[in-house]
Amino acid sequence: MQHHSKPLDPTPHEGYGVFKSYLIGFILSVILTFTSFFLVIEQVLSGWTLLLTISGLGLIQAIVQLVFFLHLGSEKSPYWNFTTFLFMLLVLVILVAGTLWIMYHLNYTLGMDMS
Repeated sequence: MQHHSKPLDPTPHEGYGVFKSYLIGFILSVILTFTSFFLVIEQVLSGWTLLLTISGLGLIQAIVQLVFFLHLGSEKSPYWNFTTFLFMLLVLVILVAGTLWIMYHLNYTLGMDMS
């Protein structure tokens, strides 16, 4: 009984598609990074506007990296990868929210004036 399997090497056409995806993701990531850098260095925006803009650019860059580098959603059955991603996102939100809560509580308890 023979076991036939797919070859490990992708065909040239498939390799080009992966390379093209990586190249597009790299170019978009560089543009988003330099845009954030430019906004901060040239002081185009300030205060909450700058914070929200940089946070938005960071979120867009995270989505670009998930789609173009990790190929999230492009596989045949993306259910398990998407479920794992949502669980990781939940853990990240709990970690960040917990850290901010602890820092706020310590600031309140110790009576430090941060202004």
